[in-house]
Amino acid sequence: MTLSTTDAPSGTRSAGWALAVLGAITLAVVAFTTPWRALPAAAPEIAPSPERDFTAEQIARSQAFDALVSVPAYLSLGLTLVVAGVLVATPLGARLADRLRGPWWLRVLLGVLLISAAVAALRWPLGMWSETYLREYGLSTQQWPAWSADRVKSAGVGTALTAIMVLAVVALARRYRRWWIPASAGVFALTLGASFAYPVLIEPIFNDFRPMEAGTLRDDLLAMAARDGVPVEDVLVADASRRTTALNAYVSGFGATRRIVVYDTLLRAPADEVELVVAHELGHADAGDVLWGTLVGGLGAACGACLLYAVASAPGLRRRAGVPALGDPRATGLIMGLVSLATVLSGPAQNVVSRHVEARADVHALDLTRDPATFVAMQRRLAATNVSDLSPDPLEHLLYASHPAAPQRIAAARSWARLNGLPEP
Repeated sequence: MTLSTTDAPSGTRSAGWALAVLGAITLAVVAFTTPWRALPAAAPEIAPSPERDFTAEQIARSQAFDALVSVPAYLSLGLTLVVAGVLVATPLGARLADRLRGPWWLRVLLGVLLISAAVAALRWPLGMWSETYLREYGLSTQQWPAWSADRVKSAGVGTALTAIMVLAVVALARRYRRWWIPASAGVFALTLGASFAYPVLIEPIFNDFRPMEAGTLRDDLLAMAARDGVPVEDVLVADASRRTTALNAYVSGFGATRRIVVYDTLLRAPADEVELVVAHELGHADAGDVLWGTLVGGLGAACGACLLYAVASAPGLRRRAGVPALGDPRATGLIMGLVSLATVLSGPAQNVVSRHVEARADVHALDLTRDPATFVAMQRRLAATNVSDLSPDPLEHLLYASHPAAPQRIAAARSWARLNGLPEP
């Protein structure tokens, strides 16, 4: 079979135009669906103040923990960038593929497996390093065998998804000159399907789930959902305590697979605080955050397919990577490196959107419960139990913060209280 190349000027131009159009649509959807201001303009400005809500001991503990876990986190990020740079700028990945034997598709799969295994092995000591701090601060309840099993399962799921993506790109590039067209459509559909299937296929790999026991709390949560006008398929409890003491809840899926999941550790908190956490999750469901996030993710993935085509069209890049064409198994490492770089670079923008979405869900919880005092108490409990960073530095906030910091969320609750004529907690 003659391999399709990606250096035809007309193909590159068409991919560029498609990227521009899809990028504009993605930005428009993000701009339209992101709540850039969660509180009304009339809400008074209240500055976050960790010292007002947390003891000096809690602040010092947070700072110490953050200083410790930041080192392996930054090293892991640096490792990701170095490995991606090597795969993109050197022929190492192509040379690895040259040593593999078998049909092209088997060489692609083996290449993904070997590269992913090598990266996982390099990250393993950093993960152990971070885990020791989680145990030191009482956040992890796992023993090393269980921790290792989770790492292996996570790496396995990630490798499988990467293998599907890389195999599809190489297969399409072997068959079509303008392979970005079916690739964009396929990755968009795959993103939507994965979001729908994730709660029932992937989440059970890591946790066991059970319906919340019948009782006052479950009745109150279902009544609150009904009052909020949010159809809830189920309220489940995850056995998170077998690996962590952290408190959390989340909403995942949509349609028939949408459910609210509460950590079993959260059930140790007062019932009114649990209700506020669930009210926050109902805010995500009410605003369709999972659905809109999936749509943006699908559009972003389609943009990524066009961008991959355009970038890989540069003969100089392929020459440095030792790749004659993307339809060649030797392109496996190059594709993985480019996707990895795109993932890291897009992370800060995703975090900006996520923080605004989380702030809107907080306001929804306050509107629904009208209980800012319990909201503040709940945020204090979450931050203290999870040893959250109470004052992240700008770089950490940019790279890692998908939620506003606890003092920011508390300040927003006080602003909401003043706006609604309620006592400021």
